[in-house]
Amino acid sequence: MRIHITGAAVLCFAAVLLSGCTTERRSAPARTATEQLLISTAADRAAHALALSLPQDKKLFIDATHFDGPDSKYAISAIRGEFLRRGGHLATDQKTADVIVEISLGALSIDENSSIIGIPEFNIPVPMTGDLTVPEVALFKKEVRQGVAKFSAFSYDAKSGALVSYAPPDLGTSHKTQWVVALFISWNTSDINPDADKADDDSDFPVGPLPTKGTDLPNWL
Repeated sequence: MRIHITGAAVLCFAAVLLSGCTTERRSAPARTATEQLLISTAADRAAHALALSLPQDKKLFIDATHFDGPDSKYAISAIRGEFLRRGGHLATDQKTADVIVEISLGALSIDENSSIIGIPEFNIPVPMTGDLTVPEVALFKKEVRQGVAKFSAFSYDAKSGALVSYAPPDLGTSHKTQWVVALFISWNTSDINPDADKADDDSDFPVGPLPTKGTDLPNWL
């Protein structure tokens, strides 16, 4: 018995082999986009509150010598941007400034906490094989990730060194919360949506946590 192999069959076989060799590369950054958004959103809100207390009728030089930490560069830029947005003027150096503003960083990070009604995940030691992980069974679960930023500042006259103003610490926060009900129903609430921070004037610009404008639909598994 002879087996005839057509050209089309050869092409199909080659296509299967080639498709089997396709791979997808996925990056694994040190921090997630959600973590970065939580921190930057909290920084935006703390910067907005801090800029309200800076002298608006003087040319300022913002001294960020003691404003150090992860994400500090973004926070410094946010403070400068908020001051300029209100019509203020920045000096390029201390010699040309009327007032020097020293800003400091109290906090710029995230907190996490969760509560569960049900059985949390746990491990059972199994002889000779290691631990067996038993998944959680959540009748109700609330997992909160909150961004926190705390900035403070004081200003002094560039020539005399006399105190001009003191801004008490201002706090900015953000959050993303995951909810789980009856094991399989889950959804998220958050205030890190950039559209939530749009404002036409100072009166309605959000400071601190915002009311959530919408809730994602539950993920039915």
